[in-house]
Amino acid sequence: MSGAPGSTTVGDAPAHPVGEPGFVIGDGTTARTRARSRWRRARAPLAILGTLALVGLLAALPEPRTSQVPLAPDNAQPLGARALAQILDDHGVRVQYTRRMADVLASDGPGVTVAVLGDSGLTDETMQALEDVGGDLVVVGAPWAASTLVQVQDAYSFGEPTTRDARCRDTRAAAAGTVRATASARAPSNGVACFPGPDDDVRAGAYVSITLAGGRHVDVLADAAMVTNSGLAAEGNASLALSTFGRNPDVVWYVPAMDDPYGRTADDEQLGSTMPPWTGPLMLQLLLVAVVAAVWRGRRTGPLVTERLPVVVRGGETTRGRGRLYRHGRAHGHAAAALRAAAAARCAARLGLPRSAAAPAVIEAVARASGRPGTAVEQLLYGPPPTDDAGLARLARDLDHLESEVHRT
Repeated sequence: MSGAPGSTTVGDAPAHPVGEPGFVIGDGTTARTRARSRWRRARAPLAILGTLALVGLLAALPEPRTSQVPLAPDNAQPLGARALAQILDDHGVRVQYTRRMADVLASDGPGVTVAVLGDSGLTDETMQALEDVGGDLVVVGAPWAASTLVQVQDAYSFGEPTTRDARCRDTRAAAAGTVRATASARAPSNGVACFPGPDDDVRAGAYVSITLAGGRHVDVLADAAMVTNSGLAAEGNASLALSTFGRNPDVVWYVPAMDDPYGRTADDEQLGSTMPPWTGPLMLQLLLVAVVAAVWRGRRTGPLVTERLPVVVRGGETTRGRGRLYRHGRAHGHAAAALRAAAAARCAARLGLPRSAAAPAVIEAVARASGRPGTAVEQLLYGPPPTDDAGLARLARDLDHLESEVHRT
């Protein structure tokens, strides 16, 4: 008895290759049906793993060239300021966008304008760092920063935007003529207020300009909507914003961020502060997927509950019903595999072979017990499936004769 990998030979006749797509295995399955069953079991976990891999890949990709951060120079939405940044670039003004105070301090110097847009992300540490900025400063829609840095007080808003005249001697305001704004701020004694609202006095307006010692300029725009994409084209808003931001050839465009690590000590650092901002949403998504998978694949615990069957079906009727199903589906291969597997199991038990005995061992033992050639036993127990009812009936008779010869021993 000899065999090559993937096949079994008994005597001089080769057995059918194990795993051939059309070959019916002893349990009534084929390689195709087994692959289909494995795919049905594995497709749901594979889908979950694919989704997680896709989410991780999207999270690892570089950030897009546009954002949705309000007042950011790469935000093309109505609340963004991309239009102003592009106009500045067309006029030769270099714009450096950052959300970190360390970048602001690294870029600060002569010929640089630091523009602070919004103050919701400012902290005491970043505010103190802004006080040390040596270049020109533009404060937009940041009442806390304006009050702390240059004592511009009492910023407030009207219900609706109004068209306002300059009413001051500032050259930039005069060039703009009129603006459309809602908010106003009160200038300190060393400042000039322009574009007052309907109820403002001579010290309040939408634009405040201050000249400090050494020729350093600080400009305050009380209404951030004046520089947004939606409000830039109104009246002279674009002219005022361009002259304010374009005072120097370089602008550091600073939109404060809540997760800016500037000024934090080692004791203040936490695990979340060192992670990218998308880590939290990603972890929540992974947790949601895990919960859904647990609910979907989890098994109920508790004792088994028996249920009284409405009808008791006898074993013989079940066998005949399955046979009719095989016949209706013309599943001659499955029916033959069931007959052969049952016959081989009974013969092996009769001959003292274990249930895990390989096909060559079963063939050799049955051939020795029945006196038939090994090739004939192999053809009968592991041969090709029949293709019609007559062949299936003939196979059943031959298997019955083979079992009778084995049991006779």
